[in-house]
Amino acid sequence: MNYVETINHQLKPASSRSPLVVDLFAGCGGLSVGFEAQGFATHGFEKNADSCATYRKNLKGNCTQILLTPETELPLAKVLIGGPPCQPFSVGGKQKGLQDSRDGFPIFISAVKRLCPEIWLFENVRGLLYKNKWYLDEIVQTFQDLGFIVEWRLLNAVDFGVPQNRERLIVVGHKGNFKFPKLFEKKISAGEALGELAFLAPEESKFLTPSMDEYVAKYEKASFCKRPRDLHLDKPARTLTCRNLAAATGDMHRIKLPCGRRRRLFITEAARLQSFPDWFEFVGTQTSCFNQLGNAVPPLFAFHLAGSVRDYLQSDCRLSPSEIEQRQSVIPI
Repeated sequence: MNYVETINHQLKPASSRSPLVVDLFAGCGGLSVGFEAQGFATHGFEKNADSCATYRKNLKGNCTQILLTPETELPLAKVLIGGPPCQPFSVGGKQKGLQDSRDGFPIFISAVKRLCPEIWLFENVRGLLYKNKWYLDEIVQTFQDLGFIVEWRLLNAVDFGVPQNRERLIVVGHKGNFKFPKLFEKKISAGEALGELAFLAPEESKFLTPSMDEYVAKYEKASFCKRPRDLHLDKPARTLTCRNLAAATGDMHRIKLPCGRRRRLFITEAARLQSFPDWFEFVGTQTSCFNQLGNAVPPLFAFHLAGSVRDYLQSDCRLSPSEIEQRQSVIPI
């Protein structure tokens, strides 16, 4: 199957509907799409109304619209997943860590304590490994104290069949013998993902004006760009974000047509680059849809992570508490 066939068929919900996966800070359901395609049932929790509506429109599972707190009632589940929002804990700040009420990790940790899942997984931006590594260490230690082996990888969605360079930190808590998915050798280009869409210019296209083109040229010169930041069809796209989809002229994702004019991406094109199936429909204004897309975990990436979780649950190779403690001592924080 080619790329489009893969996302349209492989990401359809599988027939098996067990066990339940609770998805916190679920957004529009990028993670849950991958898990449902691997045969899991899902229940999302998300505060944004449009994101919840998108989740309900496309997934089999329900999505509860709610502002999560550490006390929010959650259904019992063997698997807990999510993308907790992480405040930028700067070195010069107060550095309250898990005591900071603005942060999503206390909510995720509370859910682990109360649900006692067999395995949990969260994704976050790569910055948690560098400027805020002290906070990741605090999070890992808290989960280890709960009896979990905690492992993380900095993974790029492009290594799992997604036509986009998108590095994300994936952290998993388990009880032994979890294996991260294997990386793909082949990279999918933006051209393979978009096909003929990349050469079309419908009436509703939004073209960059001459003054915007001039601004782009100055931006790229000041940024020392070796190659214009247009969408290049011969290689994977750069990371899609809320900012470069919905705004920010200089860094905006745009397609340069054969005639030389540049136009903004359509929602359908951004969705393809994020590996959302063509049957997936977004709810809300264009800006809302772009924000949902920019914040989402690519479903095809999630599909392979979910496959590793499924294999782990089926392996029945859990370690004893003493073995877990011994294992924790050799895994660097």
